[in-house]
Amino acid sequence: MKYLNELLTPFQTVTLGTLGNNGYPFSSYAPFYYDGEVVYVFISNIATHAQNMQATPKASAFFIEDESITENMFKRKRISLQCDVTRVDRNDVLFSSIMPHFIDKQGSSTLQMLVGMSDFNLYALTPIYGEATFGFGEAYNVGGEKMNQLVPRTGKSGHK
Repeated sequence: MKYLNELLTPFQTVTLGTLGNNGYPFSSYAPFYYDGEVVYVFISNIATHAQNMQATPKASAFFIEDESITENMFKRKRISLQCDVTRVDRNDVLFSSIMPHFIDKQGSSTLQMLVGMSDFNLYALTPIYGEATFGFGEAYNVGGEKMNQLVPRTGKSGHK
């Protein structure tokens, strides 16, 4: 059985889809850390997607294989997760346990500097539904007890 942590390891960023107060979707990207159950992003309050997630605590997290990896653009591996969002308070033990992993994954001195800036927040994106596609006829739903396993599609959507 395939697990999300194996598939998300090569990715450094996630494309976030959030809903703006004007009712329109907004997409942008951010660095992330995945702990095997939750996708974490660390972004500034001035970022549109941070404001959107604060107003509407739901987001999509989209991962897609680089175009240069495959000759056929329709075969690009892609994973889309629909998530509930919570902000992790800086005083929460979760913040201090996640951030070192986040910094190690990103390997960035810039990220280390940003941790000290009070306008940056850590958000936890907990998948409630997801899909993964790895080319023609290889499609999965994301499922399992921790929403971190790929389940072959049976033709019925698991979308809630």
